[in-house]
Amino acid sequence: MTMKPQNTRRLMLGGLALALVAALAYVALRTGPLAPIKVQVTEVKKGSVAPEIFGIGQVEAQRSWMVGPTVAGRVRSVQVDVGDTVQPGQPLAEMDPVDLDQRLAALDAGAARAQSARQAAAAQLTDAQARRALATNNLQRNQDLARQNFISTGALEARVQEVASADASVQAAQANLNGSAQDTTRLQAERAALAQQRGNLRLVAPAQALVASREAEAGSTVVAGQAVLRLVDPASLWVKLRVDQGRSAGLAPGLVARIALRSRPGEMAAGRVARVELLADSVTEERLTMVAFDTLPAGLSVGEMAEVTLTLPATAESLLLPNAAVVQHEGKTGVWRLDDGTLAFVPVTLGAQGLDGSVQVSGPKDVDLNAGDTVVLYSQSALKPDARIAVVEQLVPTGGAK
Repeated sequence: MTMKPQNTRRLMLGGLALALVAALAYVALRTGPLAPIKVQVTEVKKGSVAPEIFGIGQVEAQRSWMVGPTVAGRVRSVQVDVGDTVQPGQPLAEMDPVDLDQRLAALDAGAARAQSARQAAAAQLTDAQARRALATNNLQRNQDLARQNFISTGALEARVQEVASADASVQAAQANLNGSAQDTTRLQAERAALAQQRGNLRLVAPAQALVASREAEAGSTVVAGQAVLRLVDPASLWVKLRVDQGRSAGLAPGLVARIALRSRPGEMAAGRVARVELLADSVTEERLTMVAFDTLPAGLSVGEMAEVTLTLPATAESLLLPNAAVVQHEGKTGVWRLDDGTLAFVPVTLGAQGLDGSVQVSGPKDVDLNAGDTVVLYSQSALKPDARIAVVEQLVPTGGAK
């Protein structure tokens, strides 16, 4: 018995349809929306974290001086150059005195004249005192004669008037002497002030230091307080570090620091936190910290940029996870725990973080999370408790889904 051609054709079409349905089902289960989600897993470990704080700063001098005049003027000369080491009291620069020397000479002449006037007043006082003594003696003799009626009352009154006139002369001479003395004192004070002003035109080093920059050259006109030279103490160089306020917890003096200078990217200099500023920068939301070098690197330049890593004390032993394993699910922070192929979301509380990507975690009382548990590190797409998964050795995350 032979089959009809129509039946054979129907059987062949049915077989092809079944094969196509099977192929589509296979594709859907392996690569389509029904395919399991590929995940990479890791184990919960137990240990401690040595948190670190990272910041960027620049090299500055703890002790520096801006040397300039106290009054406006023109720079006459500069005797030192950048890189010179200066000693305390060493002349650095001089301002043009303009007419100060002439004014000092005028004050000297005025002081000499005041001294002559004082001497003249002293001589006048001596003369007036001698005249008063003579008038007093004459009055006493005339009083004796008047008691004996040898002279008239009018003659006695004339002697009394002479004594009064002599007293007035003494008082006037004493006043002149006091006035000349005050003039002398005033001129001496004016000369001392002018001499101090003249001395301030000579700019000298306040301490042993290094000349960092010349802010003005000979012939330049500067105002009061404007720097002509900038000096720094090379032994006081440190890094003025800026740290994000959100990552500054635990920042304190004494923390060990690793300093990478821009001029030496492959080297690390050791240091410590010397000071944490009380005032933070409210605009950039940064805290300012001063980091001192244990040993100053040779050739260090002021203003050089530096990257600083501060090491905080190690935390107590606790559960540790890679930070990449922590996800957000339904508004909660936690991890996906894998137990016999079943996913369970475990809310966790995050603790200290290390720069190696590890983070302290703890589980709530109603859900256990123990060392050795398997959790999802990366996932191909977002997970759900009933999601089908396939564990792979390595998975490069795409789109940031976990």
